[in-house]
Amino acid sequence: MITGLHHVTFLTADLSRARLFYESLLGLQVDATRPSMSFDGIWYHAGRGQQIHLMVLPDVEAGLCRPAHGGRDRHVALCVSDIAVLRKRLDEAGLVYSVSSSGRAALFCRDPDQNALEFIEVR
Repeated sequence: MITGLHHVTFLTADLSRARLFYESLLGLQVDATRPSMSFDGIWYHAGRGQQIHLMVLPDVEAGLCRPAHGGRDRHVALCVSDIAVLRKRLDEAGLVYSVSSSGRAALFCRDPDQNALEFIEVR
């Protein structure tokens, strides 16, 4: 049976641009254990035993019209310790986000490749 989530994978067209988002804005640390593969990419630590993988591969859905609110699109939900700190970082970077309409401390944004991310405050 399922015991947890190991990783989520996103496609990226520009690894340098994506790295700025995931490392500089979100503060994720690179997992240097990524083996050599037939395509470029990077792995990040995203919590206890969990990862985010970025793959530089063609996006078969390029040009697809995505919903404005990431909560109405496929997305990954990530736990954060302080949503206000993340919100401040997004504001300072001029990134668009939307708050959850459920009333919980959560917000949604998109990475540079339009992958939807949800951030939920878990203290």
